[in-house]
Amino acid sequence: MEKQRCITLKHLLIQGNKQIGIQYRNDKVIEALVKQLSAVEWSEAYSMYYVPNQANQLDKIFKLFKGIAWVNVKYFLPDKPLHKGQESLSVQCFRERKVEPGYRVCPESYLQKLELRKYAYNTAKVYISCFEAFINYYDQIEVDAINENDITAYLQFLVNKRKSDSYINQSINSIKFYYEVVLGMPNRFYSVDRPRRVQTLPQVISKKEVVSIIANIGNIKHKCIISLIYSAGLRRSELIQLKISDLDSQRMMIFIRGGKGNKDRYSILSNSVLQDLRV
Repeated sequence: MEKQRCITLKHLLIQGNKQIGIQYRNDKVIEALVKQLSAVEWSEAYSMYYVPNQANQLDKIFKLFKGIAWVNVKYFLPDKPLHKGQESLSVQCFRERKVEPGYRVCPESYLQKLELRKYAYNTAKVYISCFEAFINYYDQIEVDAINENDITAYLQFLVNKRKSDSYINQSINSIKFYYEVVLGMPNRFYSVDRPRRVQTLPQVISKKEVVSIIANIGNIKHKCIISLIYSAGLRRSELIQLKISDLDSQRMMIFIRGGKGNKDRYSILSNSVLQDLRV
């Protein structure tokens, strides 16, 4: 097999029908083989040949190009876990919850894909909430029949309702996740205008005020919680997952496992906090 010969499979949506796009560099051998595929068509819009996305179609493509060209399915089979090494996500609670009559819940395929890609629970929760708000806004239209104009209209509705920029962006992400990841459609929403991120300065309190707050906490447990968050710069989720074995009193370090982005890191351990923890 010539090393330079390669075809890349892409998801296409043409006239409402799912297609398998076949992308490759100019090569007469590959082109001759592509034309042997049944029901093959040329797309001017995507500048590539395509065939109907039907059962066993992938097997036919692999068989046809075996020994001649490498078939790249990186963009066609995006089922690799999003976070390697992270514990499997379970959204079973969303399947078992009770909802009001007529309320449309996330399709099972949506929940399964969240689990497969190992999204963080909080992210999955936001995606499910936002997507369900979207499909219930169009409760008279089948989910797969909602088009891009409908999506744009929904986003305009959110703007008019004065929803936060963060919520609108989360809604866009949840919608993109369904159509592009769950259904495997092409990236259709890059043209959607997202709210411009507002740059604001955080409101902070002085060190003297922090010391005063901690000094006036009567409960030792609450004092340790606030002191750890402040001195080590911990997030709430990081504090909850903290174990005694994560505190290294020899090096005065705190090991933080699975922080933001599922990354481990170290932070400092304050001597005064250590003394309070030992009480």
